[in-house]
Amino acid sequence: MPRLLEGIEDVVGATLFYYAVSPLLKIAAALVVVLTLIAYLTLAERKILGFIQARVGPNRVGPWGLFQPIADVAKLLVKEDIVPQQAIKWAFVLGPCLVVGPALVILAVIPFGPPSDVTGGMGWHIADVNVALLFVLAMATIGVYGLILGGWGSNNKFSLLGGLRSAAQMISYEVPQGLSLVVPLMMAGTMSLNGIVQAQHDQHVWYVFNYWGLGLAAFFVYFVAGVAESNRNPFDLPEAESELVAGFHTEYSGMRFALFFLGEYANMIVISAVAVTLFLGGWLPPFANQSWAGFLSLSFLPAGLAGFIWFFVKLLAFLFVYIWFRGTFPRYRFDQLMTLGWKWMLPMALAAIMLTGLVKVL
Repeated sequence: MPRLLEGIEDVVGATLFYYAVSPLLKIAAALVVVLTLIAYLTLAERKILGFIQARVGPNRVGPWGLFQPIADVAKLLVKEDIVPQQAIKWAFVLGPCLVVGPALVILAVIPFGPPSDVTGGMGWHIADVNVALLFVLAMATIGVYGLILGGWGSNNKFSLLGGLRSAAQMISYEVPQGLSLVVPLMMAGTMSLNGIVQAQHDQHVWYVFNYWGLGLAAFFVYFVAGVAESNRNPFDLPEAESELVAGFHTEYSGMRFALFFLGEYANMIVISAVAVTLFLGGWLPPFANQSWAGFLSLSFLPAGLAGFIWFFVKLLAFLFVYIWFRGTFPRYRFDQLMTLGWKWMLPMALAAIMLTGLVKVL
C-alpha cells in the first residue's frame, strides 16, 4: 500500500509539473527574453539609423549608451498618465492592452527550438498546438481593434484619422498575409508550427526556396504585408508625424504610451518569428543536409540550445531588415498603399496558392 501511494504521488507530481509548473516557467523565461530584446532593439534601431544617416546614436547613458533603454523605461514609468477629459475612458484604457496582449500571446505557440522528442528533455515552446497557424492568424486580427479603440476613444481628430487609417491598412494587408501562409501549409500538410519545421527538415529544404520560386513569392508577400501590419516604414501612415502629429496615440502618455510602443516592437518580433518558422526552417541550421556544412549544426552544444541560437540569429536578421527599411524608404501615399495591397499583393498570393496546388497535384 505505501508503495502504491508513493507511485500515485510521483504521477501526480510529474503531471502537476508538466501541466502547471513547466508552462509557467517557460512563460516567465519567454517574457524576460522578449522584453529584454524589445528594450535593446530600440537601442539597436537608434544606433543603426544613426549609422545610416551619418550621425552618432545614443552614447551618453552608460558605456556606448548601453543603459539608454533602462533610462527610457524609467522615464515612461514615472511620467504622468493623462486621460483627456472628453475621452471615452473604457476605450482609451482598453486600446493599448489589445495591441500588446495578442502579440505576447502568439509567442506561446512559437517553437524557439526543437521539441522534446529531439532534445530528449524539455521542448523549446510553451504550447505545441496542432492548429497553431490558425491560432496565430486569429490572435493577430485582434490588434487592429486596439488601434481603432485608441484612436476613437481619445476624442481627438488626429487620433481618429490615425485609427481609421490603421483599420483600412491592417484589414487590407491581413488578407494577402493570411493567404501567403497557405503556401507553406500546403507544402507541409499540417498547421502545427513544430510540424512545419519538421517537414522542412524531412524534405531537406527551407520553404522559401521550395517549388521553383513559389515559396519565395509567398515569403515576399508575407513579409511586406507584415511590415504594413506592424505600421512600420514605409507603411507608417497611421502615425505619420508630418500629417497626424502621432496618429492614434497622440493623446497617450506614460505607461499607456509605453504599451503602444511595446506592442509595435512585439509585433515586429512575432511577424519575424513566424516568418523564420514557416519559411526559413525555424531552429534548423543552414545546409543541414550537406556533409561539408556539419560544423553549422553546433554539435558541441546541447541540441535545444543550438536550435535556439540559429532561431535567434535568423530572427535578428529579420529585425535588422525592419530597421533598414525605416532608414531607407520614403513613406507611401495612402492610395499607393491600397493599390499595392489589393492590386499586387492579393493577386500574387492567390497565384502562389493555385500554382502550389498545381505543382503538388502534378
